[in-house]
Amino acid sequence: MSVVGFVKNWMLPIAMAVGVASYYIYVNIPLLDGTHEVVNRAIGYIQPTLLFCMLFVSFCRMRIKELKPRAWMLELLAIQVVSFVAMGLLIVGMPEMEGRVVIESAMICMICPTATAAAVVTTRLHGNANVVVSYTCLINMAVSLVVPAMVPFLHESDHAGMSFEVSFLLILAKVFPLLIMPLVVAWFVRHLFPKFHAFILRQKNLAFNLWAVSLSLAIGVSVKALVHSEEGFWTMVGIAVASLLCCLVQFVCGRIIGRKHGEAVAGTQSLGQKNTVFAIWMGYTFLDPVTALAGGFYSLWHNLVNSWQLWRERKVTG
Repeated sequence: MSVVGFVKNWMLPIAMAVGVASYYIYVNIPLLDGTHEVVNRAIGYIQPTLLFCMLFVSFCRMRIKELKPRAWMLELLAIQVVSFVAMGLLIVGMPEMEGRVVIESAMICMICPTATAAAVVTTRLHGNANVVVSYTCLINMAVSLVVPAMVPFLHESDHAGMSFEVSFLLILAKVFPLLIMPLVVAWFVRHLFPKFHAFILRQKNLAFNLWAVSLSLAIGVSVKALVHSEEGFWTMVGIAVASLLCCLVQFVCGRIIGRKHGEAVAGTQSLGQKNTVFAIWMGYTFLDPVTALAGGFYSLWHNLVNSWQLWRERKVTG
């Protein structure tokens, strides 16, 4: 196998390794100590830009009329919403319970919306990306309603105790630029700039390559969050285990439900692959800030699952 072929086949684990290595190399170069704040701000702009471009490329390959929700998606939605509300009610009923942080971490992992990159992975796995995008829109709308409605019962702090309207607008402001705007721009490009649209369609691996770069950044940010955490060892272990269980449960349930309706790959990715950047933000903004670690751990787990799925797909298809 050529070097190029090896890199293409193992892009995900390579991107994850690059993310981890880049963080440790960067923080251990004394000459760069004064650049940390600037780099953090830059990553805050680079990450959403990459996600926007990646989703724009994916939308260029789709037609808006194909992005319609299916009735069976309510089963996926029920798993996320019911589990989130059930765990929330458990905390409300026993506010002083041990392991509360771990349960809140699991809540984040269950309600977290589908990753914008899920459509890219679904395409690589020869699944229906249109279904994934449709569900991504659906779950983001659900999150915008369910999270603001539940959070005030969980925390009484000034930040978490914000009104439903403010919480709703905060989430909408986080979701809209990275979900709706790429769709709008892709529609305009398709109809107003057909030559550029055709050029985008010819770039077969562009979305996947953008995702690889975005993944490296996301893993680097996750490693930073874990390294700088001041939580005790067992708390971190609890959050790691909770996020792993949530990841496996959702991948398995997504496949079971999707397979029943002839969309095994789309169901799997819709429920299992998460917008972990959103999960981290949601932890810091609405719940105990420690729960943001759940997004970092989940990022590791779902990308390991995706790496295995892509390896298996190559093995099956040759």
